[in-house]
Amino acid sequence: MVEIHGFANKGFEQVRETFESNFTKLGDLGASYCVTRNGETVVDLWGGYADAAKTRPWVKDTIVNVYSTTKTMTALTALLLADRGLIDFKAPVAKYWPEFAANGKSNITVAQLMSHSAGLSGWKEKIAKEDLYDWEKVTSLLAAQSTFWEPGTAPGYHALTQGYLVGEVIRRVTGKSVGTVFREEIAEPLHADFWIGLPASEDHRVAELIPPPKGEGVEDGPQPGEILKNMATNPGIHVSETKTRAWRGAEIPAAGGTGNARSVAEIHTILANGGVANGKRFLSEAGCRKALELQIEGHDKVMNIPARFGLGFGLAGGAVPLPNPNTMYWGGYGGSIIVIDYDARTTLSYVMNVMHGTTTGDMRGMGLAMATWQALAAA
Repeated sequence: MVEIHGFANKGFEQVRETFESNFTKLGDLGASYCVTRNGETVVDLWGGYADAAKTRPWVKDTIVNVYSTTKTMTALTALLLADRGLIDFKAPVAKYWPEFAANGKSNITVAQLMSHSAGLSGWKEKIAKEDLYDWEKVTSLLAAQSTFWEPGTAPGYHALTQGYLVGEVIRRVTGKSVGTVFREEIAEPLHADFWIGLPASEDHRVAELIPPPKGEGVEDGPQPGEILKNMATNPGIHVSETKTRAWRGAEIPAAGGTGNARSVAEIHTILANGGVANGKRFLSEAGCRKALELQIEGHDKVMNIPARFGLGFGLAGGAVPLPNPNTMYWGGYGGSIIVIDYDARTTLSYVMNVMHGTTTGDMRGMGLAMATWQALAAA
């Protein structure tokens, strides 16, 4: 029996039981789960082990690479800058990044970068995994290349490239890296334990990711298309790379973030709570709600599923039906999730170290979400 730590407020007992059953029935090894409501943390649970050998318990401050859940932190940083008038989502990317206009990309907007509809889901030139640690190289290649499809005509998941694209716009308007702006403007004021570029001093707290079973990878579906193959294999990255100092320390703003459910959920109270978290205003209410504005919907050309994207987040509908209309979400490869429910002024996040072959969450996280909505409905 795994010992569960933390708390679940009165009315959320079923959430705690569901979290425990993830260990007893669904194979979790180490995980955390957090819910906020009206800016208050009402569930904060953790348990299990931080490593496959079960030598390190998953403790309150254990953190782990959350893969694409990182994208929401990059998006939130861009939303904050837009709220201050530094970024216009409707403007061409080339307004801020002139070199980006090359090869017919002069009309691509920042909103299209945010909504996976820019046609830049991967690199056309062959790159190595080490190139992901060279910001100048990977952003310059994206600026120089042509698109895979006509921008704005269809969604197509930009698994790694989105973070560099949005991050470079952030760098151009602030003169600072995305990880620095995120840390200074969001994480540090909230005392939130999430990092885009983890200092070596925090390595001892990082849980070991256990890869999905063979054949469950993103590229392992039936006859993956050429665009998906490019995204998944150029460069191909094994989960073991997340154990390296190079990966952890680099700013990979679409996939390299490190945190836990508490930090993910509490940071996104900014959006769920109309721009205010911990008594501090970060964004205007209107600036938060911009994220809910539908930018593109249709069949995702990369992931081969229906998609509805706002500014940096997936929206209710498509492949992910959600109980309240003004809800957005994102998931990380392996199973981590964040859901932001504006109508219930609620955030919920699940983070784990045993990975499943999914980018949109699985029954571990979705089961917790369903238990949470049932608790909210009964309150």
